[in-house]
Amino acid sequence: MRYVILVAYDGTRFGGWQTQKNSITVQQILEKAAEETFGVKTAVVASGRTDSGVHASGQVCHFDADISVPAEKIADALNVRLPEDISVLKSAAAPPGFDANRSAKLKTYCYRIYCESRRNPLKDRYAVHVKPTPDFEKLQYILHIFEGEHDFKAYCASGSTAKTTVREIKRAEASRTFEGGAENIEIRVTGNGFLYNMVRTLVGTALGYARGAIDEARIRKSLSEGDRESVGKTMPAAGLTLENVDYGFDLFV
Repeated sequence: MRYVILVAYDGTRFGGWQTQKNSITVQQILEKAAEETFGVKTAVVASGRTDSGVHASGQVCHFDADISVPAEKIADALNVRLPEDISVLKSAAAPPGFDANRSAKLKTYCYRIYCESRRNPLKDRYAVHVKPTPDFEKLQYILHIFEGEHDFKAYCASGSTAKTTVREIKRAEASRTFEGGAENIEIRVTGNGFLYNMVRTLVGTALGYARGAIDEARIRKSLSEGDRESVGKTMPAAGLTLENVDYGFDLFV
């Protein structure tokens, strides 16, 4: 039988989602916990791979197992064997034909930055310090240019195995809050799929425009011609969180 789980993790110490030889990964830890819990080797498939250092508050995964544990109790059973920086938030029986990766329709990432005169180590784990403060109105404006279907070749880091670099961004927007004189900005990007480092490079390009370092024509050229020299810097992984995966229905009713 197939089961689905909703997973949150602090990606700071992990080499990303996918199992690899030279670093500890979230998939590796989850599969070990599943094997210890169910007594058999269990493959855990995620909605998509997150890069090294990237966090998740809503990663969706599935696995197949012949077990007697009630579906809604699987989360508790796994959490007993998971470290403090990974937690299964919900679990359920998967609907017929469900695949955590192939069935996903939309994914939403959030990139967090904070703007203060000096770096704050209490924020650095989940946000990135940016100075000087970018023009928020310009940031909002330029993010909408990325909406729609584009070839994001210029925003894909080397090492990607993607068959195509065309992706559709449904929504790209910024919001902000103020706290003790500091400005906190969250940039959310929702799309049907993302390339290796795509969101972090998109954010770096948008911030470059908002701070006057990159003009609009250069950004449009990056989308029309795939010119890597036209994009901004790739932002650090710490600010990025996978927030939600949308399948068109609620998996955990």
